[in-house]
Amino acid sequence: QLHTIAPSRPSMNNFPKANSFDVNLVRSKIMGPNPLKLCEELLRGVNIAKGSRVCDLGSGTGIASVMLAREYGLDVYAVDLWSDPDENRAFFREMSVPDERIHPVKANAAEGLPFEPEFFDGVVSIDSYNYFGRDSHYLGERLLPYVKSGGRIYLSIPGMVRDCHDALPEELLLSWTPEQLDYIHDADYWRGIVSRSTETELLELREMESNEEVWADWLRQDNEYAAGDRKAMEAGGGRYLNFIKIVLRKK
Repeated sequence: QLHTIAPSRPSMNNFPKANSFDVNLVRSKIMGPNPLKLCEELLRGVNIAKGSRVCDLGSGTGIASVMLAREYGLDVYAVDLWSDPDENRAFFREMSVPDERIHPVKANAAEGLPFEPEFFDGVVSIDSYNYFGRDSHYLGERLLPYVKSGGRIYLSIPGMVRDCHDALPEELLLSWTPEQLDYIHDADYWRGIVSRSTETELLELREMESNEEVWADWLRQDNEYAAGDRKAMEAGGGRYLNFIKIVLRKK
């Protein structure tokens, strides 16, 4: 089981688990704002029993999955639709994580997961839940069946400080289309979505503190996607954006 303890608010520039990874490795593996730091903030103040079976939902290249296995001692299932399980498995082995501690799985989260009911002690999702979780039925029908009673779901979701879809700022449109920005909403929107589930208790929902730092890590990257995002952020678009932390407990 995953148990929440008294929250603390240490300096957000202190990420010992995330910073244990080689900078060049991180640069080669991240696909957006630094998922290692987002994950570490998301789980700060949480006592997770070693060996807990956890789904890293929307795991991408699996670098956060490695941190969950290596730094938290979890049994991790790295679930992603777009990454190649064989490539991820090779990466996990390069990182000296035993095969029995981390399991790459190709699956479409929106269509349900290939696991037995109540398979997981908990779920962690970094920078991906907004792609499938905006469906108000998703949480109750597609995700919770695989989580044990009392299990917790930890979400780090890219968001807006306030929804502005009726008048999108020009700065944001330098990098993203209105269709792409429709995946991003504010905390009130997400409170409405997750509160529709009668099978969960909402433990925490707030703006995350590492937003500026995780974006800075991403924008330093030398690739076309980071360069594309840099246009909006250099024009001041970052003042409209945040990351939202959500913690739920299955009843």
